[in-house]
Amino acid sequence: MAYGISTYAYFWRVSARATEPMSLPAMLRDTAGLGGEVFQICDYAPIESYDRARLADLRATADDLGLTLELGTRGIRPEHLLKYLDTAGELGVTLVRSMLNTADHRPGTAEAVALLKEAVPRYAAAGVTLGLETYEQVATDDLVSVVRAVDDPHLGIVLDPGNSVARLERPADVVAATAPHVVNIHVKDFAFTRRDGWVGFTYAGCPLGEGLLDYDAMIAAVGPEERGVNQIVEHWLPWQDEGYDATARLEHQWTQHSINTLLRSE
Repeated sequence: MAYGISTYAYFWRVSARATEPMSLPAMLRDTAGLGGEVFQICDYAPIESYDRARLADLRATADDLGLTLELGTRGIRPEHLLKYLDTAGELGVTLVRSMLNTADHRPGTAEAVALLKEAVPRYAAAGVTLGLETYEQVATDDLVSVVRAVDDPHLGIVLDPGNSVARLERPADVVAATAPHVVNIHVKDFAFTRRDGWVGFTYAGCPLGEGLLDYDAMIAAVGPEERGVNQIVEHWLPWQDEGYDATARLEHQWTQHSINTLLRSE
């Protein structure tokens, strides 16, 4: 088990709003400097255009920094998953996170099982685990049923209990349902705050330990240390009214706080 950081912890610093968006090597160096051991390249579309030489350079950078790499994408069409499996091989990655749905493909449970039964054996043969993330577009019970139906130890669940709140699923219930199948954890805290005039709520991220995530209960249920499940820092940091510089500073502070909190929990 190791602690790491995702590209999602650099969301605003790699966005079009950044004065100079951070590169992947810069994010790797920052992760190592903060004490992270893993870097998860998650939903980072430019990685799909990297040739073998550029992937080799990225792997060498990670190796020099003592970082393990993980990958993340969306969708379960076999051709897409196998493309990411090739990239995983170039980077020395042994875990790829994905999600069932994409903008143009929303498979039902039966179709998802059939598609995954095509791709997962190839992952297993390569020693790579595929993890499907919990999120509001798919009921947690359906996600678990897909994983159980495929029935391969190289397919599991990436647990992010905050995502499913928008489906009116309680985080504790999501943890309980998925715990036996978890292969990766996204650690981000979240909270509701009242809108102006008390008209409704905003559901957004907050610093780890200050919101609704029952981190200790999640860890007790999953047992990541015993099972070798990595914990990856993410954020839901809202854009700050003061602009990019203030947002970037706060993003860095949240990341530093999260990784420090995880390291202290050992």
